Amino acid sequence: MTWNEAEYVDCLQSERRGYAWVMQYHGGLAPQKASEAALERYPYEPPDAPYRGLIFHDEAWHWAMLAIHGDRYVAEHPELINPSPDYRALD
Repeated sequence: MTWNEAEYVDCLQSERRGYAWVMQYHGGLAPQKASEAALERYPYEPPDAPYRGLIFHDEAWHWAMLAIHGDRYVAEHPELINPSPDYRALD
C-alpha cells in the first residue's frame, strides 16, 4: 500500500489505540502498561523502511489476542475471533 506520512501516522495511532484498549480490557493491563505495550508492538517505521506498515495486514484486535491468549486463541476462544462492538466503537 502506498500512503503519505499523515495517512501512515493516522493508521499507526489508530492501531496503537486499539491494541492498548484490548490489552487493558481483555488483558488486564493498567492503562500505562497497555499504552507501553502498544508502542512496543507498533513502533514508528521511517518512510524508507522495507515493509513499512506490514503489521497493518491484521488489525490490532488480532495481534493483541495473540499476545494475551497465544497462537491457538482462535481454536481455544472462538468467541474472540471477531472484535467486540466496544472495540469497533473506538474508531
